[in-house]
Amino acid sequence: MPFSAEPLVVTEQEREELRQMTQSRTLPAGDVMRSRLILLLADGVAYQKIQDLLDTTAPTIARWKRRFRERRIAGLMEELHPGQQPSVRTPKLQAKVLAAIKEGPKDGSTHWSCRKLAAKFHVSKDTIQRILAQADVRPHRLERYMASDDPHFETKARRRDRTVFGSSAARGRILRG
Repeated sequence: MPFSAEPLVVTEQEREELRQMTQSRTLPAGDVMRSRLILLLADGVAYQKIQDLLDTTAPTIARWKRRFRERRIAGLMEELHPGQQPSVRTPKLQAKVLAAIKEGPKDGSTHWSCRKLAAKFHVSKDTIQRILAQADVRPHRLERYMASDDPHFETKARRRDRTVFGSSAARGRILRG
């Protein structure tokens, strides 16, 4: 059998601390389970019995036994993992994105989309959306007059205005409202 259960040497002080940990209602469940595991190993209980009692595997028992030998009780505590790397949303990137929005796209589009900006700066569209939301910039909502490449744009716009307002009498009614 590759895993043996020779008794683990635990001092009386450590045993008492482990006993308190097993009865704790505030510690993470994993810490409690590991302290029970070490107490069972210290009592000389066989791996198979520990596996059945704690619903765990022999490699897990061996791992925590080794960690306890190396670092004692501190080795049983859950380690904090650093998580995701820091964001790429730096002030320099934010400034570049906002400057690009003011200039406008060079591909002939009327405005930037988050995906186009993301492709330009090699970041995710979500990062671009966060930058724009933080700066309260909405490139798809226009609050200014936009020029058109259509050479007949002004004529069409005047014609549309007459269609909307109709005759001068109708225009007067609308204005007096």
